[in-house]
Amino acid sequence: MLRMTPRAVAKVKEIMETQDPKPAGLRIAVVGGGCSGFTYSMAFENQQQMLDKVYDFDGLKVFIDQVSMLYLDGAEVDYVETPHGSGFKFDNPNVVRTCGCGSSFQV
Repeated sequence: MLRMTPRAVAKVKEIMETQDPKPAGLRIAVVGGGCSGFTYSMAFENQQQMLDKVYDFDGLKVFIDQVSMLYLDGAEVDYVETPHGSGFKFDNPNVVRTCGCGSSFQV
């Protein structure tokens, strides 16, 4: 199961409120690419796909396809703010190695 911190949920909801039309939810996926093989993708979604797993985090619907779920099981998504910037952070126990730039991973 994927987890999202309350801070991450609140930030996604805040951003969703600025969208017109308002999306149905958030899609989180693992896609091929990057120097280590995989990267995370987050995008607003307007409808559930046939084989999606759907999570509800305090009213926020999160859609994950079956293949991505294999890589995201047990992962946690947080939103962090530091003096160097802010953004969503994935803590994924399935990752065995990340690249030097920190934007891709290997499982």
